[in-house]
Amino acid sequence: MILDTIARSAGKRVEQRKQVKPLEQVMKEAFKCREREGIKREDIKGEDGTGGGYSFKAALSKPGVSFICEVKKASPSKGLIAPDFPYVEIARQYQEAGADAVSVLTEPEFFLGADRYLEEIHGEIDLPLLRKDFTVDEYQIYEAKVLGASSVLLICSLLDMEQLKRYMGICGRLGLSSLVEAHTDREVAMAAEAGAHIIGINNRNLGTFEVDFTNALRLRKLVDRGTIFVAESGIRTPEDIELLAENQVDAVLVGETLMRAADKRQALRELKSQIR
Repeated sequence: MILDTIARSAGKRVEQRKQVKPLEQVMKEAFKCREREGIKREDIKGEDGTGGGYSFKAALSKPGVSFICEVKKASPSKGLIAPDFPYVEIARQYQEAGADAVSVLTEPEFFLGADRYLEEIHGEIDLPLLRKDFTVDEYQIYEAKVLGASSVLLICSLLDMEQLKRYMGICGRLGLSSLVEAHTDREVAMAAEAGAHIIGINNRNLGTFEVDFTNALRLRKLVDRGTIFVAESGIRTPEDIELLAENQVDAVLVGETLMRAADKRQALRELKSQIR
């Protein structure tokens, strides 16, 4: 499976980074970042996703459909999406057009992402940032905090229940939100049992990379209305957004549709046009 290959690559990347900067050091840096937000470590209460002025959870909690807009250069299924990749400017355009949060791919081998994309975008825009990577080690969560993320992606198919709960706990102590991603009924149940505040339904099967837009609609009924529900992948038109809104979807993550648009501001405004 492609996902297994990506996960193995992520694991090797983490082990290499630990040789350069040990876990204890990146943990210390991450908690210093948290303390600079004005909240002492002992005052932090669970996974609420509050991170200074950059709360990802709060951005997705407002009425209507919230938009997480993705900065992505390539993918395993589509190859090179954006040969010209002014990533900071793209994030700025999303902010100007009304994005609620920005997702930044940092996986380097299969998505041609880089940590510096996240770090530089964090220094230039005032929106919550999701570090979009394949989290297989707690090291990556501490690293995300240091890079300026407000949220990390936790994929159910990569983790067991103990790992998921532990990683969500680390997120909470750092003031990060965790976007817990599921694709099947079983994974939705796993996310709910772990106590996820935000559950994302990936319409793309990460085993085959095939997309079924109706997957999020089908699984919506399995997620409690008190949990933020995010639809991911295969979202292309204002009519798609309207249908998701009618099914009480709280937020959407849109990547390729925006990345392929010549005018990203206009493309995002058009997607938002059907929201009442």
